[in-house]
Amino acid sequence: MASYIVLSQFTEQGIRTVHDTTKRAAAAKDMAAKAGVRLIDIYWTIGPYDVVLVAEAPDDETMAAFVVSAAKLGNIKPLTLRAFRAGEVDKILAKVT
Repeated sequence: MASYIVLSQFTEQGIRTVHDTTKRAAAAKDMAAKAGVRLIDIYWTIGPYDVVLVAEAPDDETMAAFVVSAAKLGNIKPLTLRAFRAGEVDKILAKVT
Protein backbone atom coordinates (compact mmCIF):
# COMPACT_ATOMS: atom_id res chain seq x y z
CA MET A 1 0.00 0.00 0.00
CA ALA A 2 1.19 3.49 -0.83
CA SER A 3 1.33 6.14 1.91
CA TYR A 4 -0.15 9.62 1.71
CA ILE A 5 -0.28 12.80 3.76
CA VAL A 6 -3.27 15.07 3.14
CA LEU A 7 -2.98 18.66 4.37
CA SER A 8 -6.38 20.33 4.54
CA GLN A 9 -7.69 23.80 5.21
CA PHE A 10 -11.24 24.40 6.32
CA THR A 11 -13.40 26.10 3.74
CA GLU A 12 -15.80 28.85 4.81
CA GLN A 13 -18.46 26.14 5.17
CA GLY A 14 -16.09 23.91 7.13
CA ILE A 15 -15.22 26.60 9.67
CA ARG A 16 -18.88 27.64 10.04
CA THR A 17 -19.68 24.05 11.04
CA VAL A 18 -16.41 23.37 12.89
CA HIS A 19 -18.29 21.90 15.85
CA ASP A 20 -19.02 18.89 13.62
CA THR A 21 -15.40 18.34 12.58
CA THR A 22 -14.83 15.20 14.66
CA LYS A 23 -18.11 13.74 13.41
CA ARG A 24 -17.00 14.50 9.85
CA ALA A 25 -13.68 12.78 10.57
CA ALA A 26 -15.50 9.62 11.69
CA ALA A 27 -17.61 9.73 8.53
CA ALA A 28 -14.44 10.25 6.45
CA LYS A 29 -12.95 7.06 7.92
CA ASP A 30 -16.04 5.14 6.82
CA MET A 31 -16.00 6.76 3.36
CA ALA A 32 -12.29 5.99 3.02
CA ALA A 33 -12.77 2.32 3.94
CA LYS A 34 -15.52 1.97 1.33
CA ALA A 35 -13.18 3.53 -1.25
CA GLY A 36 -10.32 1.15 -0.41
CA VAL A 37 -8.34 3.75 1.57
CA ARG A 38 -7.16 3.24 5.14
CA LEU A 39 -7.06 6.40 7.23
CA ILE A 40 -4.30 5.73 9.72
CA ASP A 41 -4.74 8.93 11.70
CA ILE A 42 -6.32 12.36 11.62
CA TYR A 43 -4.76 15.36 13.35
CA TRP A 44 -6.15 18.85 13.90
CA THR A 45 -3.29 21.31 13.66
CA ILE A 46 -2.26 24.88 14.30
CA GLY A 47 -0.75 26.78 11.39
CA PRO A 48 -1.55 27.07 7.68
CA TYR A 49 -3.39 23.71 7.66
CA ASP A 50 -6.28 22.80 9.93
CA VAL A 51 -6.41 19.03 9.48
CA VAL A 52 -3.74 16.49 8.51
CA LEU A 53 -4.61 12.95 7.40
CA VAL A 54 -2.21 10.04 7.23
CA ALA A 55 -3.52 7.35 4.90
CA GLU A 56 -2.68 4.29 2.83
CA ALA A 57 -4.20 3.33 -0.51
CA PRO A 58 -3.42 0.70 -3.13
CA ASP A 59 -2.60 3.35 -5.75
CA ASP A 60 -2.69 7.06 -6.57
CA GLU A 61 -5.98 6.78 -8.45
CA THR A 62 -7.80 5.28 -5.46
CA MET A 63 -6.42 7.96 -3.15
CA ALA A 64 -7.25 10.76 -5.60
CA ALA A 65 -10.85 9.54 -5.93
CA PHE A 66 -11.25 9.49 -2.16
CA VAL A 67 -9.76 12.96 -1.69
CA VAL A 68 -11.91 14.47 -4.45
CA SER A 69 -14.99 12.81 -2.95
CA ALA A 70 -14.16 14.26 0.47
CA ALA A 71 -13.44 17.73 -0.95
CA LYS A 72 -16.69 17.65 -2.91
CA LEU A 73 -18.58 17.77 0.41
CA GLY A 74 -17.36 21.37 0.74
CA ASN A 75 -15.70 21.41 4.17
CA ILE A 76 -12.02 21.16 3.23
CA LYS A 77 -9.51 22.23 0.59
CA PRO A 78 -7.00 19.35 0.48
CA LEU A 79 -3.40 19.11 -0.66
CA THR A 80 -2.34 15.47 -1.11
CA LEU A 81 1.27 14.36 -0.84
CA ARG A 82 2.59 10.90 -1.75
CA ALA A 83 4.83 9.78 1.11
CA PHE A 84 7.68 7.27 0.84
CA ARG A 85 9.09 5.06 3.59
CA ALA A 86 12.85 4.45 3.84
CA GLY A 87 12.68 1.13 1.98
CA GLU A 88 10.78 2.74 -0.89
CA VAL A 89 13.32 5.55 -1.08
CA ASP A 90 16.13 2.99 -1.21
CA LYS A 91 14.46 1.34 -4.23
CA ILE A 92 14.05 4.75 -5.90
CA LEU A 93 17.67 5.69 -5.21
CA ALA A 94 18.87 2.38 -6.65
CA LYS A 95 17.48 3.58 -10.00
CA VAL A 96 19.21 6.95 -9.83
CA THR A 97 22.13 7.17 -12.26
